[in-house]
Amino acid sequence: RHQLAMLDVAAAGQHALLVADTGAGKTLAGFLPTLAAFAGGNPPGEGLHTLYISPLKALAHDVQRNLLGPVAEMGLPIRIETRSGDTPASRKARQKARPPHILLTTPESLSLLLSFPESQSIFAALQCVIIDELHAFATGKRGDLLALSLARLHTIAPAARRIALSATLDDPGRYRAWLAPWGDLDSVALVKGEDGAPPQVEILIPEGRVPWGGHAGTWAVPQLLDIIAANSTTLIFCNTRFLAEYIFQKLWEGNEANLATMAVGNIHEPDQVNSILMAGRADLVCLGRPHLADPYWTLHAAAEQGYD
Repeated sequence: RHQLAMLDVAAAGQHALLVADTGAGKTLAGFLPTLAAFAGGNPPGEGLHTLYISPLKALAHDVQRNLLGPVAEMGLPIRIETRSGDTPASRKARQKARPPHILLTTPESLSLLLSFPESQSIFAALQCVIIDELHAFATGKRGDLLALSLARLHTIAPAARRIALSATLDDPGRYRAWLAPWGDLDSVALVKGEDGAPPQVEILIPEGRVPWGGHAGTWAVPQLLDIIAANSTTLIFCNTRFLAEYIFQKLWEGNEANLATMAVGNIHEPDQVNSILMAGRADLVCLGRPHLADPYWTLHAAAEQGYD
């Protein structure tokens, strides 16, 4: 429903703030008006059409990967590229001379791109700006930087629509004001997604004595292994990278069932982790940052290890 609503908002020429649960297809909903424009009888020509901004460059790469599939299946003439500090200099130079139709980047890279003399021509054809995970940085210094960039973009391409995506906002009206040019709340439509599945939260009750010393929760390893064995994909969130590696080692030592396990310190590290999880081939991953879970994963169980 919220995906169709985003198409209606785009047809009305309004900006939009989409608030929907993780896994509800927020990112696809944000790109739907762009895909619909290229799928129509009069697709846009050359030039940058849609600018996607995320708080993490790894998230931009994930979005690119998940956009390429539908675009290829629909046979759309869309070039999708990312731009960050890791982008080769040759590709950056080409992007300035011949911008892709969709560019995925971060606030910092956008700010640098706007500083170039070519910025006027790069963004002249811009029609849409998509800001993902708005709650993650809008109220901080990075949000201030992005607000300045949006003001500059509004000068270059005043007709460009703004779309913001978030899974959790305590005050949507406040973020609508942040998103709206000149703070005009009426120009930003609030689109709410359907309610997701109700959370099921359980507390792991120790089966034996909990030791006084240590805060790693190693006493729970046998019970965690039972949870892992009962689910096809399990994420165990840890407070620190050391704890992630330490708990993984303890689980590996007790892994008599030879479950397919792997450990990684930060959830946004290498792309092969995302691929393995999306394919459902891992039973356990120890991670350091639970708030960055990828909505494209098929997740069956999650646990938090350690103390705040």
